[in-house]
This record gives sequence, C-alpha cells and structure tokens, in this order.
Amino acid sequence: MAKVLCVLYDDPAGGYPPEYARDAIPGIDHYPDGTTTPSPSAVDFKPGALLGCVSGELGLRKFLEDGGHEFVVTSDKDGPNSTFEKELVDADIVISQPFWPAYLTEERIAKAKKLKLAITAGIGSDHVDLQAAIDKGITVAEVTFCNSISVAEHVVMMILALVRNYIPSYQWVVKGGWNIADCVERAYDIEGMHVGTVGAGRIGLAVLKRLKPFDVKLHYTDKHRLPANVEKDLGLTYHPDADSLVKVCDVVTVNAPLHPGTEHLFNDTLIGKMKRGAYLVNTARGKIADRDAVVRALESGQLAGYAGDVWFPQPAPRDHPWRTMPHHGMTPHVSGTTLSAQARYAAGTREILEDFFAGKPLREEYLIVAGGKLAGAGAHAYTAGDATKGSEEAAEFKKAG
Repeated sequence: MAKVLCVLYDDPAGGYPPEYARDAIPGIDHYPDGTTTPSPSAVDFKPGALLGCVSGELGLRKFLEDGGHEFVVTSDKDGPNSTFEKELVDADIVISQPFWPAYLTEERIAKAKKLKLAITAGIGSDHVDLQAAIDKGITVAEVTFCNSISVAEHVVMMILALVRNYIPSYQWVVKGGWNIADCVERAYDIEGMHVGTVGAGRIGLAVLKRLKPFDVKLHYTDKHRLPANVEKDLGLTYHPDADSLVKVCDVVTVNAPLHPGTEHLFNDTLIGKMKRGAYLVNTARGKIADRDAVVRALESGQLAGYAGDVWFPQPAPRDHPWRTMPHHGMTPHVSGTTLSAQARYAAGTREILEDFFAGKPLREEYLIVAGGKLAGAGAHAYTAGDATKGSEEAAEFKKAG
C-alpha cells in the first residue's frame, strides 16, 4: 500500500462553502482537439464543488482509504519544519497543484527515498526539478488540457481589463465617485491592435481563437509551427522568435511552459524591444518574466500595463513588488482552478492514480517524465533542467502572516 501526500491550498477564509452560487457546471466529455476528458472508474464528488482546497481533498479520500492507502493532506508546504517536508521522507506519491505548489527541489527529492510518482493536479510541472526526477527515475505526470480553456478565458479577460482600464474604473465606483475622465485617460479599444502570443500550444491557440472575433491582428511564436490551414483560418502571422514578435505587438500574452529555456525570457532587453505603451499578460509562469524588469517598465511607461496570475515563488511574499507596482492587474494564481476546472483535474488525478496502482501505462499526454527521460507532453513542451531555484522564498509569505 502507498503513502500519498497531497498539498492543496487553504480553505476559504470564511469557511468551507455550505452552498454554491450555481447548482451545476456544464458537462464536457471532449477537449477541442478531440481527446477525451479524464475518465476514472468513478468519482466521489459532485462536479462544481470546491475540491482544490484542504477540505475538498480532490475528492480522493474515500477512494484511497478504501484501497488501503495512507492519505495525508496539508497546505503547510514551505520551510524545513513544514508538514510537507516532514511527511515527504516516506511518501510514495506526491500530489500538488500549480496554484499552491509543493516545490520538489533536488534536495527534497534526495530525501524522498520512496518517491515514485509526482502528480500535478492541473497543468505545468515546473515546481518539480525535472532533471532530478529524470536522474532518480521518478514519474512526473499532469492532467494535460484539464484547465487550458479556463486559462485562455482568463487571458482574454485580463487583456480587456488592461486595455479598457477596467480595474481603476471599478475602483472609482467603490469609492463613490463618477470620475469619467480619470477612468478613460488610459482606456483604449482593442480593435485594430496587434496581439501576439509567445507559445501557441493548447492555451495559446485557444487564446488566438477567442481573440479573432475582436478584429485584431494576430501573431504567434512557438517552437512547433501551427498547420498552414490554422494560420490561414485565424489570419496568423508567424514569428521565429519572441524578439521578432514583441516589436510589432501592442499586446503580448505569454502561454509557454517554464523551463530553463524560458526562465526570465521577458527581461529588460526583451521588454525594451516592445512598443512603448504595450501590454504584457502572463498567465504562464511568473519566472518567465524578470520580476524587477517588469516593475521598471511599468514605472517608466515602457509597459502600459501588466497582468497575470502567476508569481514566483507561490505564494508570493507579502512585500513582492508586483503587489504594489503601477498599472497592474494581478490576481493570485486562480486562472486554472475554477470550480469547472477542478472537476476535471480532480478526476484526472484519480485516473492517474487508478492506472498507476493497477500497473497500467498512464495516458501518454499526461506524462512529463517517465523512464528516466522527458516523455509525452513533457517531451513536446519542456527541456530537461531545473526551474525551482529560489522557491524557498515562498516561506516568507507564511512568516509575515
């Protein structure tokens, strides 16, 4: 029997919800590319429930305990005295989320002598030192596509919020004002703008599809060029690299995975090549953008706005400058953990566990690392290496609480 260690975010400050705003969520059985949504043998939750926090337990406790497995759930993940650190030493399986990541650094992996499987309940496994997982023969898996559309919707929302200056306008209402001039002095139409994505995988492509009806000019760069018919249907301009794309775009959205090849990609140099007054939206990973370079660009006016819901580390220290920099539209990492998305990534996590316990191969698209090498979605999107360095700063959030 296995010990399963699960790290989830804290329950709501007001307590676990006794009821929800809606009675149900739409049922989806296929993703836009035709692949099926997660298909475990059963689930022990009602879709639309809050599953990603500690009390939600991803709906896994009955399944795991009925199978004789030990199941430990915690939100205490940072620092040497954390519950995660203490329980990790004899864990067989670790489950974590991108929104409240349990960073599996090389040092932690070295202590976890029994660890065989690291599951991301969501997408994006950069909180795992992939090189260390490769070296130790640990399988890394995630629930590919489970919340890609959730994130794509968030991207479009943030682009419109920045360009239309929505957040300051809303704040004037809350303050009791009617300050129209203050609201519109930074508000523009997106129509006619050049909008580009760095990364055109499942999320990036979904963003492009959703932006086409806005009559914008669409651009993209990706190491895998899209089929010619897709470029034609969406009116896309392909760029060989980010340098070429950012020079012509009014809005740039980042939809690429974090790995050593994308770490700090948006630094002073690249941001300096963007149009003055461009907007940058990053719902991919915080470490793809250089923290201080973003602040400098907003303060100088090189960027007109920055929005995203990804930080590094997560949770971000309370004095993180992205909390207070001008003209931002930051949220905690929430884009991929809507109640709709949680139903899919919880079901996908159970599917992975069922197959693993049964000795069956995991879905190829779920694999990031397997057999001592990048595999499946990991071989397509990642490069080997480690992007977890600096994650120990997440403990500063807890210290300042």
